[in-house]
Amino acid sequence: MNAPLGESLEAAIKRAGSAVTLLRDSQRRAFSHGTVSGQFTNWQSEVNSWRTGVGFMDQSHHMVDHYMKGPDAFKLLKYLAVNSFEGFTPGMAKQFVCCTPEGYYLGDCVLFYLEDELFNLVGRPTALDWVQYHVETGNWNVTTERDPQSMDRGGRPPLEYRYEVQGPLAGALMEKVTGQPVPDVKFFGMCDFTIAGHRVRALRHGMAGAVGFEMFGPWSQGDAVRDAILKAGEEFGLLRVGSIAYSTANLESGWVPGPLPAIFSHDSMKAYREWLPAKSAGSLAGSFASANIEDYYVTPFDLGYDRIVKFDHDFVGREVLEKIEKRRKKVTLVWDADDMARVVSSAWRDGPRYKHFNMPKARYGLYQMDAVLVGGKSVGISLDCGYIANERKIVSLAVVDQDFTATDTEVTVLWGENPVSKKPQVEPHDQAEVKALVAPAPYGAHARNTYRK
Repeated sequence: MNAPLGESLEAAIKRAGSAVTLLRDSQRRAFSHGTVSGQFTNWQSEVNSWRTGVGFMDQSHHMVDHYMKGPDAFKLLKYLAVNSFEGFTPGMAKQFVCCTPEGYYLGDCVLFYLEDELFNLVGRPTALDWVQYHVETGNWNVTTERDPQSMDRGGRPPLEYRYEVQGPLAGALMEKVTGQPVPDVKFFGMCDFTIAGHRVRALRHGMAGAVGFEMFGPWSQGDAVRDAILKAGEEFGLLRVGSIAYSTANLESGWVPGPLPAIFSHDSMKAYREWLPAKSAGSLAGSFASANIEDYYVTPFDLGYDRIVKFDHDFVGREVLEKIEKRRKKVTLVWDADDMARVVSSAWRDGPRYKHFNMPKARYGLYQMDAVLVGGKSVGISLDCGYIANERKIVSLAVVDQDFTATDTEVTVLWGENPVSKKPQVEPHDQAEVKALVAPAPYGAHARNTYRK
C-alpha cells in the first residue's frame, strides 16, 4: 500500500490497521547498493578475492552519511548509544548501537569521530533518523547535514567517495600504492594515507576476518585515488567487487544488516512515529508470522552486542538493559543441501513451487524474518540468508533460544510466506521446511578467532 505524501509512520500504521499489515504489504524496495555494478567479473570469484587475494569495493553509493557538528554532539551521541565513549577521541571510529526506552534494538551504524565536535554516522537510515529526531526535538547545540544513498540523491554525486580494499594481500597493496609501510592500527582505528597526491582517511576494517581498509575523502578526488589503487593492484591480481558479492560478506562476518527497529509500538515511541515519515518504515518479509509487532523485536543482547553494551554512562534504555534476561543468542544456521536442492529445483519440477531463493543473497524484504522451529514450535527467528561462496554453504544469521544454540543442533527454517504478502517482489509460492544445523557466528573461522578478539 502506498503512503500519502507527507504521511507520518504513526498515521500509516493507523491507516493500515496494524504495523504488521503495513510492513508486510509495503511497496517500498529493499535496501539497494545503488549504482555500483552487480558484477565486474563474476560474483563467486569476487567473493573469493577477500579470502585469498585482494578485492576493491566502491561503497560510495549505498550508505547514508550523516554529519553532526557542535558542542553537544559528543554528549548527544553518548546519550543515545549503548556503547562506552570513554577514551573515544578524534581519529577513532566505533559501531554505534542504540535502543528504545524499552531496551529493544533500534539501529546501528559506524560512527567516525573526524575532528573535535565533528562526527559522521555512516550506514542505514534507522539509527541516523533517531539521532536527527533528537537534534530537532531536543535542546542540543548541534547542526547536521545528511547525504543520502545515490538512489535517493536526485542525480548529484556523493559528498565523499568511500572505498575498501580487503584480503590477505591488502596490506602489500597499500604499501605499494602509498610507498610507505602500513601503519600499525588496531581494528576500527583510523589513519591517513597519501594516494595520488591526496590525503586519504582510512579506517582499519575487515570483511569476513580479512585485513582491510575503508578509505574516504572528497568526491572530486575519488577518481584519482581509485585509479591509483587499481593500477597498483594489478601486480596482486586485484579484483573489483560488485554489489552482488559484497552483499554476502556479512554472512561470513556474522553482522546482521538491520533487524527490524522496535519503533512501531509503545507510547514512548509515539512522538517519534509522528515525526518519522511513513516511507521510512521499510518492508517485512519471511515466514515468521505474528499479529503482534513486538514479537519481531530483538534486543542488543540477542544480536551479540553484549561485548559493546557498557553501563558506564546514562543512555536511552539503560535501566531495562541492566535487568533484562538474556533469552536468545545469535548463531549461524547452515541450511541442508538436499532440502535446498528441493526448494530450488521446484521451479522446473511438477508439484509445489517454493519461494524463489535468489543467489547469492535471498532476502526479499528490508527486514527478512523467517521462523526457526524445533518439533514444530518456534525457537527463534532467521534474520538474513544467502550463499557463502567461500564456504559453499547456504546459511542464515539467526537469533534462537539459549537451549538450542549448541553447535550441530538441528532446527527447521520455514521458507516462504503464508499467506503470501502483496510486496511486488513476492510471487505466488508454497512454503518449504528446510533442515539446518546450528553453527557459530561469525561462521568463518578467521573472522571468529582473529579480528573478533
